Amino acid sequence: MKKKVLATVLTFSMVISSLVGCGSAANSGTTTTDTQTKTETTATTTNDSGSEQKAETAAEPAKELTGIDAIIAEAEGMTMEELAKKAIEESNGKTFYGVGNSSRGKSALPVFIEYLQSIDPSYNMEFEWQQPKNNKIFEQLTSDSLKSEGTFAMTLIQDGNQIQSKMVDTDILKTFIPKEWAEANGTTADAYTGFLPLQTLNKVFMYNNQGTVSFSNCWDFVYEGSHPLFMGVDSEIVGKNFLMMLTEDKYATWLKEAYDKLDDTKKAYFEPTIKEMQADANDLGLGANGAYALAWIKLWVNSYNEQTDDGPICNTLVDASAKDQAGLLVYSKLRSVEESATVSVNNINVAAYQDGYTGIGGYGYCHYLFLTKNSPLPWTACAFIAYMTCTEKGFEAWGKDMGGYSANPNVAQEIEATFHHSQGGGDEFPAKNDRGYDWWTTTGELVLEDPAYCSEVSFTVGSWIDVLDHYTPGE
Repeated sequence: MKKKVLATVLTFSMVISSLVGCGSAANSGTTTTDTQTKTETTATTTNDSGSEQKAETAAEPAKELTGIDAIIAEAEGMTMEELAKKAIEESNGKTFYGVGNSSRGKSALPVFIEYLQSIDPSYNMEFEWQQPKNNKIFEQLTSDSLKSEGTFAMTLIQDGNQIQSKMVDTDILKTFIPKEWAEANGTTADAYTGFLPLQTLNKVFMYNNQGTVSFSNCWDFVYEGSHPLFMGVDSEIVGKNFLMMLTEDKYATWLKEAYDKLDDTKKAYFEPTIKEMQADANDLGLGANGAYALAWIKLWVNSYNEQTDDGPICNTLVDASAKDQAGLLVYSKLRSVEESATVSVNNINVAAYQDGYTGIGGYGYCHYLFLTKNSPLPWTACAFIAYMTCTEKGFEAWGKDMGGYSANPNVAQEIEATFHHSQGGGDEFPAKNDRGYDWWTTTGELVLEDPAYCSEVSFTVGSWIDVLDHYTPGE
């Protein structure tokens, strides 16, 4: 019966996918590259994002930009100081409303106001920052977009899949590329066609080292008897994006290469599932190693122990009593561990840091910055976005944590010089010595979210994931 349900879902999904995104997968050539900037550059090459509209306008000079698009186009040619003066003129004495997935926007706004006051001491602006729960940010922004003038000036938002389909393709959110950010990344606003990332966050595989079980390969996390702690695809949608990304050719190949390095006993355990997945991989139009990706995904969903948040996962793993337990969680959670006789960062290993570890080390996803299409304070929003992405002080609210990497290489360098994340734990707590974005996305084999790819396969691979059985503790 379950096979019939799955076949029905797959058939329906393939039909819908072909109707909604006809030709998108075939024509996009979307790949996830090894650099943060290039990863996001590919994000909207096959859709109608705001940045693409600007590129098309450049090719058709007769088409005149209006409204928010005209403001963004002008702002993209201005320096930080020029934007600041525009913001002062626009918002002095007013209230700025922002909305985001990260509460730290509330921490960044007072620092931004202080910067504007350094230019004009008489400047004053009130602000309110909202952080909707349960992924309601998309509904809130959609509702606000229906007004002639919106409430929210800008947003900091995650989940590339829904951003692509619900916010950018619908023209609710607009991309602004600061001049200094583009220059730092060796490009221009006109040439850049993706979303603007504030930072990449990483979730990494960790395991308690007080037992006897060895996790030396990413397939060990889905081996018999393993039940890693994970927020789950229903608790945090970026986790589902991670699983969908595994079917992209690059990451499916990483999984195949890791499988090839397993011993014969473990290969024999996984081989039946891989063979079983070959038909589904063909039906879903995946590449040569797609069956390996589907097998890993199926075994992961069948086995992970779903938790409500990464904080409790971290608290469990660092306790000496959690022998042989593993998890996939935000790396920065290690910062808050309070050492005691039974609790220590030294009770866990970051899997990818261990000599001889093979395969994916975790996944990375971005916080993106956008203006709303009906922003009431567009110049101030542009200045605030530029301040967060182009200055160390503006990014510091996020940069103080390891595992969060600015998309501006200049800012990333300044943050490291200030906080020394590469030696965050020193010799005492080596797990806290962050090896950095470049290491994680190469040697560490971090799987990077690509909004365009996730959007393309959400009806197919995403629907396939939705019908997989979940592990229930005690059963």
